[in-house]
Amino acid sequence: MTPMRISEIPHRVLGRTSGERSPLSLFWTGAGLELVVRGSELWVEMNADWELFEPWYSFEVNGVVFSRRMARKGEEKVCVFRGMDPSVPKRVRILKDTQATPSDPKNLLQIVSVESDGTFLPVPEPALKLEFIGDSITSGEGDIGAPSELDWISLFFSIEKNYAYRAALDLGADFRIFSQSGWGVCCGWDNNPRCALPSYYDEVCGVVSGARNEALGAGAENDFAAWQPDAVFINLGTNDCGAFSQPAWHDEKTGETFQNRRLPDGAFHPEDLARLANAVKAFLKHLRLRNPKAALVWVYGMLGHELEPTIRDAVESYCAETGDRNAAYLSLTDDVEHRGCRSHPGPLAHETAAREIEDYLRRRGLAK
Repeated sequence: MTPMRISEIPHRVLGRTSGERSPLSLFWTGAGLELVVRGSELWVEMNADWELFEPWYSFEVNGVVFSRRMARKGEEKVCVFRGMDPSVPKRVRILKDTQATPSDPKNLLQIVSVESDGTFLPVPEPALKLEFIGDSITSGEGDIGAPSELDWISLFFSIEKNYAYRAALDLGADFRIFSQSGWGVCCGWDNNPRCALPSYYDEVCGVVSGARNEALGAGAENDFAAWQPDAVFINLGTNDCGAFSQPAWHDEKTGETFQNRRLPDGAFHPEDLARLANAVKAFLKHLRLRNPKAALVWVYGMLGHELEPTIRDAVESYCAETGDRNAAYLSLTDDVEHRGCRSHPGPLAHETAAREIEDYLRRRGLAK
């Protein structure tokens, strides 16, 4: 077997990238590589680095994830499968389990090369292209591990149980995930306005920092023309809601402060709800600019529905103001009985959300 660069074989890159670089850098949750291999075995050479949080990745063969690994620092050749029928084509995806990590500039996961004793065949075109924008829920935090686990570590992030991955898999769709744990529409869970995910939508992976990430193209403008989704699902608002119960954020250097406030009776401050609604509308307008033909669907509710009236009304207001008939709000089930670790939605809750999204796409005639 001879190692081959990705550019030398038929393939599909999963997730946002800055061109077809080699090695292939995997920035976001669910980023990876899709191949079709006719052979008895397949190996992949990975390259990884980190200081705080090690990356994890998974192997999927013929629609089933059967291997999940913690990356080792440096280059490592890993067996994807071995001893299988060499005459039968295998559809393979190598998927990153963990999200982009702003707090760890050294965090790195790359696919260097692949090798097989067989041949690489063309990858079938997907039935759909779906983009999922969100927070820890969409990053798959807590959908693996016992409900009693409370550690915030990369071990407890998983792509296999993720509602976005499950929906895409069931529908035969290509998918991209753009998500950050703890981030929101206007601010993060701690009222930090710099953790507003819409601010980074135009870049490949602008949430990460450091010279190496910059050299890998993380800060480059994303090529929207190269990959246009059929539908964009925005699952943001949970952390904005949590921020209403947190102290004000304060920047000691600039004196800047930010807070989602509550009134003395505990109700949300109407001025801050209005700010959130305006941010929802502004993001939808920007998404429409970047994705002119996609269905824009704001989904919310997997960890509570407190902000549902505000978000739903903001989406409806956007549609009325712009005349956009291809945008909507979709309420997702808060499956309280099926929490995973860190009090996040567990696998069954993600399955419920995946079914609701699939049903929505079928009702809209976007999926079979």
